[in-house]
Amino acid sequence: MNILYLTTHSNVGGITSYLLTLSKGMAQKGHTVCLASSTGTLSPEFQKQGVYIVSIPIKTKSIASPKIVMSLCMLRAYVKKNRIDIIHANTRVTQALACMLKRLCGTPYVSTCHGFFKPKLLRRAFPCWGGKVIAISESVQRHLIEDFKVKPGLVRLVYSGIDAEVFSAQREINSLAAKQALGLGEGFVIGIIARLSDVKGHVYLIQAMKDVVRQFPRAQLLIAGEGRMEKELIALTRSLDLMGRVVFLPHIEDVAATLSLFDVFVMPSLKEGLGLGLMEAMAAGVAVVGSAVGGIKDLIQDGENGLLVEPANPSQLADAICALLQDEDRRKRIGAHARDSISRRFSFQKMIDQTEEVYRECLSAA
Repeated sequence: MNILYLTTHSNVGGITSYLLTLSKGMAQKGHTVCLASSTGTLSPEFQKQGVYIVSIPIKTKSIASPKIVMSLCMLRAYVKKNRIDIIHANTRVTQALACMLKRLCGTPYVSTCHGFFKPKLLRRAFPCWGGKVIAISESVQRHLIEDFKVKPGLVRLVYSGIDAEVFSAQREINSLAAKQALGLGEGFVIGIIARLSDVKGHVYLIQAMKDVVRQFPRAQLLIAGEGRMEKELIALTRSLDLMGRVVFLPHIEDVAATLSLFDVFVMPSLKEGLGLGLMEAMAAGVAVVGSAVGGIKDLIQDGENGLLVEPANPSQLADAICALLQDEDRRKRIGAHARDSISRRFSFQKMIDQTEEVYRECLSAA
């Protein structure tokens, strides 16, 4: 198959990681893989996997943007020239673009729903789901069927998978020098790697750190990610007198190596489709704490491979973090169970095989 992936950019983020995994797997299966986006910092990583990069001006969040028409004009000829068999869209904007390409070129497309959408009028009037729509978790699957009335036969549940060996292999890298390179010192490291958005719940984690530091004065929080909440989160950290205990990094060069430094990974989201960053931490054998929302509940069995807490509850979040910090045996046991559960339930290969099956179903129905 000749596969064309569509996304708005290829910077660090959950969708980009998802596409890197898919691209690697599909290329290994002998498919030709192309990626069209406004490009980004991880474009070279796609090229290392043999992916053909197409730069289009699609970095927008509006389906009414003229950038979609410009991208359409550029991709129409590309799709025909390269005999693209299937298009796979990954954002709302690229779903609209894929829908237009199908009308012009006749190329079937599928889409992946990575989270939860607000039921806006335009989404209902122009759903643009494609021949099949992939839901990355059971909660997202229910969201599509119940909130958007997508026919159950159109939706395929395919959990996002990761290459667990990439993360577990890095677990032994743990040194003060590596911490210092990230601006950290000695002491426990609590961490989160996620975009700085209100839905990710960083506010509650920072508030929880006030209580954590009272019990563990040398504990420190690493917040890695970029986003519109940055100034607000820094201001909150300063107001709580935590500037010496919280480190902000815009991005992480080597996620696996950085995770090896974490004692506890926290995902305090208010909503979450699945939580790729959480999955990567679990694959690295890090003890995790997550909000009992969305796809996080698909990943964490409370008390077994992680701890679940109420969303927007700093006190409960602090208690869970402290419970893990004060019990090394429990922390290691939960981390080991977390790694095993990811390897067993969310394997890289299972995701590739099931996604390929979706493509074939879509092609046979075209």
